[in-house]
Amino acid sequence: MGRFNSGRLSSEGSSCSHSRKKIKRLVKMVREIVIYGDPVLREKCSRVESFSDDIKDLVNDMLETMVSAEGIGLAAPQIGVPIQLAVIDVSHDPECISYLRIDGEDVHLKDIMPLVFVNPEIEYGEKKDVMSEGCLSFPEIRGDVIRPYDLKVTLDIMDSKRVTLETDGLLARAIQHETDHLNGILFTDRMQATAKLALRGKIKRMQKEYGSS
Repeated sequence: MGRFNSGRLSSEGSSCSHSRKKIKRLVKMVREIVIYGDPVLREKCSRVESFSDDIKDLVNDMLETMVSAEGIGLAAPQIGVPIQLAVIDVSHDPECISYLRIDGEDVHLKDIMPLVFVNPEIEYGEKKDVMSEGCLSFPEIRGDVIRPYDLKVTLDIMDSKRVTLETDGLLARAIQHETDHLNGILFTDRMQATAKLALRGKIKRMQKEYGSS
């Protein structure tokens, strides 16, 4: 989600070279963010079976990339990896939600940020609201999107069992936005037809400027 406008290591070789490879794995990397028009953004992503070392390295890169881009959320397909993994951090605005529960227990927002999760399954609340959204795969593009205001989502949190998270407000919206990415759905797909039409020219210019076909 945009700004708030609100390969395995080889065991072969010398111990010296092996140590250097290990050190390199500890370095976070800013990855290139995929821009709208790349087919990976339309893929239905595969499930993550475990938090392997490779996945943990990917998570570190995603967090670094999200922060560098000044975003509040990033899904793995946005850096070209079509798996059901996303990261979110809305800790800049502790008042952005009115409640947060994990497995029925109240928790503080700051205690779970950044939120790293895989394989989400959402139950949507009935109340709807509208908010301007952006997306790191759509630089400088924003638009109003109507979404459920609250939700219950079952997901795997990094190094934890599968849990049920209940929340509302900006965190609920960010979870929906990133979960959409994992299913090949983009925030522009959620816009009303008139809003999408109004953005058509901006999106074409964006694709030309950022080199997406």
